[in-house]
Amino acid sequence: MSDMQPLIGDDALDDLERAWIARARGRVLEIGAGRGENFGAFDPKIQWHGLEPDAGRRVELAQRAREWGHEAVPLDAVAERIPLPAASVDTVVATYVLCTVSGVRAALEEARRVLVPGGTVLLVEHVLAPHSRTLRALQHAATPFTVRWCGGCHQDRDPLAELHAAGFTDVAVRRVRVHDRPLPPIPILLYEGRA
Repeated sequence: MSDMQPLIGDDALDDLERAWIARARGRVLEIGAGRGENFGAFDPKIQWHGLEPDAGRRVELAQRAREWGHEAVPLDAVAERIPLPAASVDTVVATYVLCTVSGVRAALEEARRVLVPGGTVLLVEHVLAPHSRTLRALQHAATPFTVRWCGGCHQDRDPLAELHAAGFTDVAVRRVRVHDRPLPPIPILLYEGRA
């Protein structure tokens, strides 16, 4: 059986990600903010806070945050231990982060904890192929290498069950496959839920 999700190109994925992330409102916590690649997608009215455990990336992130008009200093922390009070943000955003955390469930519990009641979580993740046995086997085989050389990335994770267990409501899920030659299409999950 082959994957049944729509097949899109990199440009279409970029547009889809930007539109998904643009839904963030109010006080926004971006987990694993990297070097600030998502700043252009955010509404300029948000109050941005970023979480980035990598010191080198945090330096560049702080500079880019200032360039985009955000005053918050990026937090040196991991998603499993967010140093913010409960119910302190309106939106949590993470793009390609759950593949790298040491504990997906703990990260999601923390995201839910810091969200105000009714707050939104917006995620974009590459995930384990849901229907292709061949691609799943390739992802499992690649994971030891991507964990070591690609920032701890687990190619063979699918956090959807953990997201369901985290108790988010009003859930919207979209799955697509991204054509990335010479590799097989990469399955992507876009997730929105409410605390």
